Amino acid sequence: MEPVYSSVIGFARGVFAMQGLKFTILGEDNVPRSGGAVMAVNHTGYFDFAYAGLAAQGSGRLVRFMAKDGVFSHPVSGPLMRGMHHIPVDRTAGASSYAAALDALRGGEIVGVFPEATISRSFELKEFKTGAARMAAEAGVPILPVVIWGSQRVWSKGLPRRLGRTNVPILITVGEPVPAPADADPEEVTTRYKAVMAELLDTAQAAYEPLTGPDLKYLPARLGGTAPTLAEATRLDEEDARERQRRADAERGFSADL
Repeated sequence: MEPVYSSVIGFARGVFAMQGLKFTILGEDNVPRSGGAVMAVNHTGYFDFAYAGLAAQGSGRLVRFMAKDGVFSHPVSGPLMRGMHHIPVDRTAGASSYAAALDALRGGEIVGVFPEATISRSFELKEFKTGAARMAAEAGVPILPVVIWGSQRVWSKGLPRRLGRTNVPILITVGEPVPAPADADPEEVTTRYKAVMAELLDTAQAAYEPLTGPDLKYLPARLGGTAPTLAEATRLDEEDARERQRRADAERGFSADL
């Protein structure tokens, strides 16, 4: 075990215990004990990367997550992320991040990705990017589908944090590895493993404790909850993207005037 990674895992487990989080991990045996794999995880909460990594520990594996580069520039999280050999993603220069992920996969690492790119406010699976399929095919490794359900109740987009003792159950399910042959169409592979994840998510939601009252905000509208529909969530995401672009344009304009 690597000293930085093991220390962070120990600290995180202590925090999870204080919060009373109740983890159930299914399909741990599907995590390969050696060799590379792309771990594709659904995204409903800000701590999904920390929870998903737990699924690999039973097989003695560490996951190298791809994360936005801003996390690496933070004075506290930056050294930890680098010490755990996670992979920074610069959205304006993605080629270097992609190359680093390929190197890790070819070196026998498990690389964690969120194919939806951002948190799903609807708690449904959003549109998947094809990057995971392309990486897996090019590196000659399978895709490891993982779904998490319950993490949205700790902290999700547009909802208050609940970082105290909540006793929230979190269900993590690892599916069987999905092959990504070198000559396969990335779109077809993406469609295939997304279907696997959709089935795993449906099963997890059906097995989870019933949500009622105020907790209905953590449940998809399709299941009787008050979360935004997928279409509504997409509209909110698009509004956020336009606002981010507006601020970036304004900052560039201000800089040009100096």
